[in-house]
Amino acid sequence: MSLYFTKDHEWIRVDGDVATVGISNHAQEALGDIVFAEVPDAGKSLSKGDDAAVVESVKAASDVYAPVGGEVVEGNAAVGDDPSLINRDPEGEGWFFKLKLSDPSELDGLMDEAAYREWVATL
Repeated sequence: MSLYFTKDHEWIRVDGDVATVGISNHAQEALGDIVFAEVPDAGKSLSKGDDAAVVESVKAASDVYAPVGGEVVEGNAAVGDDPSLINRDPEGEGWFFKLKLSDPSELDGLMDEAAYREWVATL
């Protein structure tokens, strides 16, 4: 299983040809208390960079972008029912969606965890 991050603060955990996507701990801390989350439906086709999900906090609303292209195989209904799950476990159970990768080479432009943590420290 491989873990990658984007400069938009999404994480993507890849297992075979399926990737799980969520927002980083840094992103949820910046947003504050999350009060709403909308995830994509299974079957939705996404291209790299597409708006894929929405997260709203007491401070702001933000889009969650697709770090890579593919077809959504599952949206995490649990975060729709309990958005605070994203605050409690953003890089675990607070994931937004899973997708089947259409082009694994798109992962090449993403940061690994060490590079992401180093980059966030400069913000």
